[in-house]
Amino acid sequence: MTTASASKRLVSLDAFRGATIAGMILVNNPGSWSVIYPQLRHAEWNGWTFTDWIFPFFLWIVGVAMTFSFARRVEEGGNKKALFLHVIRRAAIIFGLGLFLTGFPFGLLFGHTFSLSTIRIPGVLQRIAVCYLIASAIFLTTSIRGQVIWILGLLASYWLMIELIPVPGYGSGVLVPTGNLCWWVDSNLLAGHTWTGAPAPGFDPEGIVSTIPAIATTLFGVLTGHWLRSGRSGEEKTAWMFVAGNVLLLLGAILDMWLPVNKNLWTSSYSVFMAGWALVCLAVFYWLIDVKGYKRWATPFVIYGMNAIAVFVLSGLVGKLLYLIKFTLADGTVVSLKTIIYQNIFEPIASPLNASLLFAICFVLLMYAVAWFMWKKKWFLKV
Repeated sequence: MTTASASKRLVSLDAFRGATIAGMILVNNPGSWSVIYPQLRHAEWNGWTFTDWIFPFFLWIVGVAMTFSFARRVEEGGNKKALFLHVIRRAAIIFGLGLFLTGFPFGLLFGHTFSLSTIRIPGVLQRIAVCYLIASAIFLTTSIRGQVIWILGLLASYWLMIELIPVPGYGSGVLVPTGNLCWWVDSNLLAGHTWTGAPAPGFDPEGIVSTIPAIATTLFGVLTGHWLRSGRSGEEKTAWMFVAGNVLLLLGAILDMWLPVNKNLWTSSYSVFMAGWALVCLAVFYWLIDVKGYKRWATPFVIYGMNAIAVFVLSGLVGKLLYLIKFTLADGTVVSLKTIIYQNIFEPIASPLNASLLFAICFVLLMYAVAWFMWKKKWFLKV
C-alpha cells in the first residue's frame, strides 16, 4: 500500500476510469436479474447497449494510462527489460485476482461448492491482465507507426480467422453462438472452464480467440495516450479526439454491415466502434476537467478511479457474499441475504424495475463509501 504521489496526474483519466468502474459495479449488481432496464443488460448477441460500453472502455483506459506511465519511465532512462519484468509481475497478480474472485470462497464457507476441475479460467480481470501484458510488449518494442500496424493486423487477422477458418461440423463464417470459431476453440481448449451463463455451452465471452481484438482495443488507448502527451494545446487535443472518435464510430457502423458489432465475439467492428465512443467520452471529461478546470463535479469519479481494481474486486466479493449467506425462514424456505434485503427494503418502495435499479445504485454508493475512506486516508492499492 502506498500514499498518493505528488506528481501531476491527468485528472480526467482518473475520473473516466472511476465512472467506468462505477458503471461496471452498477450493471453487475441489480436487485434482481429478472427485472433490469434493457440498457443495463448486455446485448443478447449482436448490437450494443450502455452495458457494452464498460469493458472496452476499461481496456482502452489501460492503454492510455500505459502510455503515460511507460513513456515517462523510458524517457527518464528506465531499463525496458526491467520494466517488462514489472509488467509480467503485475499481469500475473491481476490474473490471479481474477481467479481468486471466481473461486471465492473456495468451498470453505456458506455451503459453497468448489472444484479446480470446473473453475472458470477466463474472466474480466484475466482478460485485462492478458491485454495489458501483450499491449505492453508491443508498446515497449515498437514506434507509434508500429502500434498502428499492430492494431490493423490484429483486427484484420481476427476478422479473417472467424470468417475463413472452418469449424468442424459447422463450416466457416459462422457468427451465431454455437458453431463460431471462438466457441469451438474455447469449448475444446477450455472444456469445463468456461462461463456457465454464456450464450452457448462451452463458449466464453472472455475466451481465447476473442482476446485478439481486445488487445487492439487496448492499443487504441495507447495511441490516444501518445496524443494526450503531445505538446499541442488542450483545445486542439480535445477537438481532434472528437474528430477521431466520430470517424471511428462511423467506421464501426459501416463495418457492422459486414461484421456485426458484437461484444460476445468482440468483433473487429465492435473494437473500432467502442474505441470511437471511448475517445468521445474522454474528450468530454478532458475538456471539462483538464482544459476548463471544472473539477469539483468529477471528484466522486476521481475517488473511484484512484482505487479502481481494489474497488472492483471488493464489489465482487461483497456481491458473492450477499448470495452465499443464507437464512432459513419460519416456513423452512432458505433465502439469501441479498433476497432478504431486496424484498424488505427495496421492493416495497418502487416498481420492480426501479427497485432493482435502486438496489444497484445503493450498492455503487456502498462501494463509493469504501473508496472515499481509502482516498481520505491516502491509501492507494497498487498491483
